[in-house]
Parts: sequence; structure tokens; C-alpha cells
Amino acid sequence: MSVPTTTDPVGRARDAAARESWAEAYQLLHAHDRHPSRGLTADDLSVLADAAWWSGHVDESVTARLRAHAAYLAADDHRGAGLASWWLYYEYAGLGRPAAAAGWLHRARHHLEDLPDCPEQCFLEMTAAEEASARGDHGTALAATRRMTALALACGSPDLLALSRQAESRALLAAGRRTEGLALLDDAMCAVSAGELSGMVTGWLYCLALTQCMEAADFARAVEWTNAAMEWCAPPWTGRPPDEGPTATPAMTTASASASEESAAGTAPLPMTVPSGENPFRGVCRAHRVEVLDLLGAWALAEAEARQACREVPVDCLESAAAAYYAAGDVQRRQGRLEAAAVSYGHAHELGRIPQPGLALLRLAQGRADAAVAGVDLALACRSDPDHDVLGRARLLAARTEVALAVRDLPGAARAAADLDALAGAADGDVPLLRALADTALGAVALAEKRPGALLPLRRALAGWLELRVPYEAAQVRMLLAAACRDAGDEEAARLELGTARAVFERLGAVPDARRAAALVGGGSRRRLPGGLTAREAEVLRLVASGGTNKDIARALVISEHTVARHLNNIFAKLGVGSRASATAYAYAHGLV
Repeated sequence: MSVPTTTDPVGRARDAAARESWAEAYQLLHAHDRHPSRGLTADDLSVLADAAWWSGHVDESVTARLRAHAAYLAADDHRGAGLASWWLYYEYAGLGRPAAAAGWLHRARHHLEDLPDCPEQCFLEMTAAEEASARGDHGTALAATRRMTALALACGSPDLLALSRQAESRALLAAGRRTEGLALLDDAMCAVSAGELSGMVTGWLYCLALTQCMEAADFARAVEWTNAAMEWCAPPWTGRPPDEGPTATPAMTTASASASEESAAGTAPLPMTVPSGENPFRGVCRAHRVEVLDLLGAWALAEAEARQACREVPVDCLESAAAAYYAAGDVQRRQGRLEAAAVSYGHAHELGRIPQPGLALLRLAQGRADAAVAGVDLALACRSDPDHDVLGRARLLAARTEVALAVRDLPGAARAAADLDALAGAADGDVPLLRALADTALGAVALAEKRPGALLPLRRALAGWLELRVPYEAAQVRMLLAAACRDAGDEEAARLELGTARAVFERLGAVPDARRAAALVGGGSRRRLPGGLTAREAEVLRLVASGGTNKDIARALVISEHTVARHLNNIFAKLGVGSRASATAYAYAHGLV
């Protein structure tokens, strides 16, 4: 680390910014700027804007950037004014002010488009590529990224070159050219891992790469880069002024601390501002980590990390807080904490995310099948183009299959499973996560249709989930395999699958699934059921014997509480008992549990 060579506060601030010691740079420039007699140049105002953003003062960053633009304009410096305009576009877009963002993007183009080739034009090309991809014009998007690459090479900027590689990667993935896109993304991430880039571009690339990996269903890359991103974000991240410890900032007022506590309890949807001197990318990267932990089955840690992410996410990245709340809702739903899940999904919705398919599956668990069907169908209709987020569409189709099977809509389930299979088959290259989702759906439909071909896709699905190390979905497939084995007369194989599934569910805390597995473990074949019980009545009796209430049983079997009560009346009549305790004793005496 270089040592400041000047006593001038502005010079020291420039030195601090060069070292990316943003808290120090912010304090020096902020203090200097408070005196009306002391002016800051346009370049110094740009440094102040950067330092304010890194220090958690987004509003001050925008104000300083506005002043920098005016100073560049007064000096007839269109390159400086154009870059300031583009940053204002970026910041206003993050703050949820699209009209202001559009205005500043127009100004950036006005300042830069007619100039000779210059590095600042890279940002215009990056934005043009994003806009073209959003409207499905992949040719225009790729052309823009390649102009960006030419500009980056001409100016010799490692930052701009890495950004251009990432932009081209995103355009290629949107065009369905997965292998090429991921190769370019790897190229860009080499510069990140080698420490060749500035902090801003490093943070950008981590966030963009993690988003791209999950959208493309590349789970292995997502795991690897999530871990690397969290290491990069880990404190202590940036320097502080000598002889000074952490100081209180507007972000750490009593009001915001109270909001943080409410958010941690799951009652307040808004995150707090990033404290000064901390890495503002940490909350965003942590939100990505939550999704990875969820799939890996580290549910307690995933939920704790989701709460922490919502405390850390800056106010111009609220979509990351929404993603964290949604992931927490998924964990809570599968653990049977349905009210908590509803709250988390509600917070995700308030922050701008459509909480599907999680909300549809929650409604299904609550016995509201019609709401589940409507929710997942609407979400699918709103996401008809699979190019942008392949995994998002795949998860919706998997949920549509599950919901359709629950309401006995076999044709609808078969259509959703076929669409999911086609989506997995259309991917450029092998995509294990998509293949496992598709095979699970195909096997579930074949099982429901009583076709003999259920075992093969279910075996493939189990192998896929085990290879990916995704335990919950693997256990769900084991439940389906158990039913298929019983249909084939292999009771021993069925018991092995059920026992393994039950152990996984219990370890994860997936209470409804664990109860369902426990109820089925002692099921045996239908012809050996005592007391004239039907298979469904035996399932209900096992859940009663495991301590389940009518509400618990309804959730586990995806039926109404009224139907549970009807089954219990029939069970009591057939067995000649008058209480749940007597029915439980009968179940144990006859080997049903």
C-alpha cells in the first residue's frame, strides 16, 4: 500500500481513492466540501460520488455526481459529462426512478455518441446490448458487445475489457449459445480471480456472473463463484483513516437499527443502508449465496444468511433483498412453517419480485389448490420467453407439474413435464440441474398414469440430484421411487427408499415430508392392510399415530381438513375405536407404524 505524500486533504483523498480506501476518501472530501470557500473540481466531485456510494451514502453520491456533471459541462468536457450522465442513469435506475434514469441515459448519448472513439462509449454499448437482449434482438446485442470489446482493447483498460467479455457472454446466453457464453464468462472471471480489476468492476462481475449462472442453471459455477465472492466481500475490506475506529454514520441511527431488528425477526421488508466503510456488494453476494445454500440443504444457515443479506443490501439493490426473502420463504414452506413462509413471500412481493412458484406451492400445502393453479399459470404466462432465465422457467414448469398432479389434472401435468423435458433438451450442452428437474417431472407423471416406465426417469433423476448434492429434491424423488417400487411388487426396495428419504427430511427439518415418509414406511402392500382399511385411510392412521393433527395431515397429504375428518370417522368405524389414542394403539399393534 502506498503512503500519502501530501498534507493537502484533497490530495490525500485522491491517494486514498487510488488505494480504494473509500471510507477515508469520503471523510476527507466530505469535510473539505462542507466549507463554501473550498471548491472541488469536477474530477474531485466524481471521486466524492464514488466514495459516498462505497461508504453507504447513496443520496450524497447522486448529489455529488449531479454537481460533477454540471462542472464538466461548464468546462465543455463532454467526455466527463457523458460518463457522469451514464453513472446517474445507473444510480437512478437502481433507486427505482426509471424516468430520471432514461433522461440521464439520453444525456449520456448526447454527450458521447458524436465524439471520436473513447473509453466512455463502452458504457453506452453495454447499455445498448442490455436493451437489445431485453427485446430479443440478439444480433444487435452481440454487435454492441463487440463494439464495446474493440473500444476496450483500443484503450487498454482491463476493467472495460472484462466488462465487455461479460456483456458478450450475457448476449450469447440469451441467444441460446450456452457453451460460447459460459466460456467468455470464465474469461472475464479469470481477471476477477487474478485481482486485475478495480473494486467496482470486481463487484459488478461477481454479481452479474452469479445471476447468469443461476439463470443458466449452472449450479457448479454458482457454488464456486459464490464462495469466491463471499471471500472477496469479507471484512475487513477497506482501510480507515489512521487512529480512527469505525464512526457512526446516518446509516446507523436508532431508527435504522430498530428497522434492522424488525427485519431480522421477519416483520419488516426494507433493508437498512450499508454502514460506512463496508463493502456494499456483500449483501448482494450474500443474497446469491442464500439460493446456493438452499439447494445444498443448509437450510438453517440459508435462512440466517437471508436475514443478514436484507440488513446489508444497499437501497439501490432491493431486488437482492427480494431474492433473499423469497429464498427464506422456500425454506420455511418446506419445513412446514407456512405462516412464516407467507410473510417472507409477501416481503419479496413488496420489494418487486413475483414470489412464484413458491407461493403456488404454499397455497397447495394450505389446501388452496385453485389458488395454486392460478398462481403458477399466471407466472408462466408472464415468463413465456425462456432465454432470459432458463432455470426460472424450469422451476415454474416443475411446480406446474406438481400442482396438476395434486388436483388430478393428468393431461396438464403431462404437458408441463413435456415442456420441461423440451427445455432441458434444447439447452446447448449438458445441464444436469435442468435434466434432473425434467426427469423428476416425467417420472412423477408416468407414476400417476400407472405406466410401467416411471422407474427409468426417476432413477436418472435421483442420480442427477445426488451428483449435484441437492438433498431435498433427491429425497422427494426417493418417495416417488418407493411408490413405483411398490407398484412393481418390490416392497423391500420401497422400504429402503422411504427410510432414506425420511432420514434426509428429518435432518433438513422438512417436517411435513418426514411425517409423510414415516407414514408410508410401514405401509406394506395394499392387500395386507388390517381392518378393511383403504390405502389412504392407512396413510391417515399412520400420521395420526405419529402425532399429526388434522391440519398437519391435510398439509402432508394435500387434502382438506374436512376430508381428513371424514377419513377418521371411517377409520374409527372400521376399527371399532372411539379416540385417536385407541386408533394409535391399533396402528402400533398391527404393524402400521
